[in-house]
Amino acid sequence: MEISLEGQVALVTGASSGIGKAAAKALADAGAAVVVNYNSHAEPAQQLVAEIRAAGDRAIAVKADVSSESDVEQMFRQTLNEFGRLDILVANSGMQRDAAILDMTLEDWNAVIQVNLTGQFLCARAAIRQFVAQGIDSSISRAAGKIIHMSSVHERIPWAGHVNYAASKGGVDLLMRSLAQEVSHQRIRINSVAPGAIRTAINEEATQGDAADKLLELIPYGRIGAVEDVANAIVWLASDASDYVVGASLFIDGGMSLYPEFRDNG
Repeated sequence: MEISLEGQVALVTGASSGIGKAAAKALADAGAAVVVNYNSHAEPAQQLVAEIRAAGDRAIAVKADVSSESDVEQMFRQTLNEFGRLDILVANSGMQRDAAILDMTLEDWNAVIQVNLTGQFLCARAAIRQFVAQGIDSSISRAAGKIIHMSSVHERIPWAGHVNYAASKGGVDLLMRSLAQEVSHQRIRINSVAPGAIRTAINEEATQGDAADKLLELIPYGRIGAVEDVANAIVWLASDASDYVVGASLFIDGGMSLYPEFRDNG
């Protein structure tokens, strides 16, 4: 099956590195014009835009802090000023500030919740408003718009020492499903992806050498994921190939969410 997103516009938050970067590139490869959002590092975002344009596709980079309502509104205005419409939102921006609960500060808690959960709310609200305003163009897509939220296996698996992160991802799951329940009758499709262990620069230490061997004990499929594993799923969820998929959380984890440590203890 060949997936085409020709004529569509996608906004990917946190797209200057890791999964967001891979998703932006994959969406562009499928034919979408892409808005590459970044917050603090302009150079990798601009480099990605240059790569996409060199391949003959359209892209712009937009700076915005997704936890800021005014930044989010400005980012959507820039998207519409440049491309005239929006069809796909990948709400990917996220962060971690890990600490044991005895040491976790309110600042650590608030920072993660503001980006990982409030940021996804602000972006989804702005996208839904645009989807409702522009309606369905059946020559482009069967849906008025698509949102793919970035969750994690830790929407399901508790994670000691990371309670702010796990709580934010549990919140993303019910945010996504509640929004899907509310607006799907307007032909707006909202889903999420829940990655497990994925090789990115930010977690390189945990996915190399002895640490990788230990991690593989939690992955029945026997390998650590690549960013392309997640990006390919995002492209599918953004396309008409998944048009009947609504309110689903797609786990991309090699089976980590199956609690493999219980295989011999059932």
